[in-house]
Amino acid sequence: MSDAAIDRPSEHFTSGAAAAARRSRRYAADRRLRIYGLSAICIALGMLALLVGSLVVTGYPAFTQTHVRIDFPISAENVDPADPASGNWRRVVTDGIRELIPGEASPAEVRAISQILTTNTQFMVRDAVIRDPSVIGGTLTMSVPVSDPYDQLAKGLVDRDAPPDRRRLSDQQIAWFDMVYETGRVSRSFNWGLFTNSDSRFPEVAGLASALVGSFYVLLVCFALSLPVGVAAAIYLEEFAPKNRWTDLIEVNINNLAAVPSIVFGLLGLAVFIQIFGLPRSAPLVGGMVLALMTLPTIIIVTRNAIKAVPPSIREAALGVGASKHQTILHHVLPLALPGILTGTIIGMAQALGETAPLLLIGMNAFITSPPGGILDASTTLPTQVFIWADSPERGFVSRTSAGILVLIGFLIIMNSIAIFLRQRLERVW
Repeated sequence: MSDAAIDRPSEHFTSGAAAAARRSRRYAADRRLRIYGLSAICIALGMLALLVGSLVVTGYPAFTQTHVRIDFPISAENVDPADPASGNWRRVVTDGIRELIPGEASPAEVRAISQILTTNTQFMVRDAVIRDPSVIGGTLTMSVPVSDPYDQLAKGLVDRDAPPDRRRLSDQQIAWFDMVYETGRVSRSFNWGLFTNSDSRFPEVAGLASALVGSFYVLLVCFALSLPVGVAAAIYLEEFAPKNRWTDLIEVNINNLAAVPSIVFGLLGLAVFIQIFGLPRSAPLVGGMVLALMTLPTIIIVTRNAIKAVPPSIREAALGVGASKHQTILHHVLPLALPGILTGTIIGMAQALGETAPLLLIGMNAFITSPPGGILDASTTLPTQVFIWADSPERGFVSRTSAGILVLIGFLIIMNSIAIFLRQRLERVW
């Protein structure tokens, strides 16, 4: 037997071992790739949990509010039944506070204890009496929000053992609050005022009502402008426009506009809509127009992709039975592309809801104390309201800033959930 014949088994064994080694390395690379991917997902989820957790820990105190139940004597001497709005409401509040103090209290003590209540107490009592004038001559029992320092004290956010120069309340002020607390008139409940009150300089009564209404009007204008214009532009570019260098240039510009920073659209809105056309600053109309410009490229791109995804056989079948071009598009192509169009539109609206920079440039960070009555009234939005609160020095606005972010995240989750639901529902229908 030749030497070559003798060496063949060893060569076969060597090649088989090399193949097994290569196969083992490939399997190891696959395992490492899976581990890397799983690690990336775990890190992303961990960072998301850290973000949401920090917002919840910081923001949950804003969802509760401390109140003091007080009996206000509404005497005819202080409040005229014929004109209750011009009553001596400061005196009414002072008389109610005296009822909290056992025995005789000096005017200085009454003034000091009155600081436990929010500064807006007299206006709250006035509005309650105007709504129900029958209480004049009797007693009005109300639960009044406490001022921010005492609210922080009731929530355990003030360290009682800290030196007096390291906390906002003195020992005497804490003792007065404890005295009122022992009467059983202090309570904590869900802070509905966070959603029903407008902005205020006092954290204990500041709310998101103006921002919620303003965000609704801004998104309404944005939706009304961007959806029809975006869908029409996408249909023309995809179905009717000739393929030449001009349409190629338009497509490139649309793709580039989708990546332009949002603050550029704010500068455009400030220069064109406000300075040239003279539209009012801080108005939802201007804010919605600016966000519509920002959302248009996204809607056009999403709509074109949804139209492209419709099988060509649908068009051919419609044209084959005598349908015209526009009938084919309106009656067959668009209904099938509708799930993708709505999904992209809602996601674009959600992105617009979270924008802050362009709205700041057109003045939607003003101090608004009442919800807007229309698209031309001054207003704020949720992101700009969060920005305003984040810049406020009072400690109570720290928790309200995180609470506003949580509300904004909640709306974004709802909008994305609606997009997913509509997509699945319409795909089953069509």
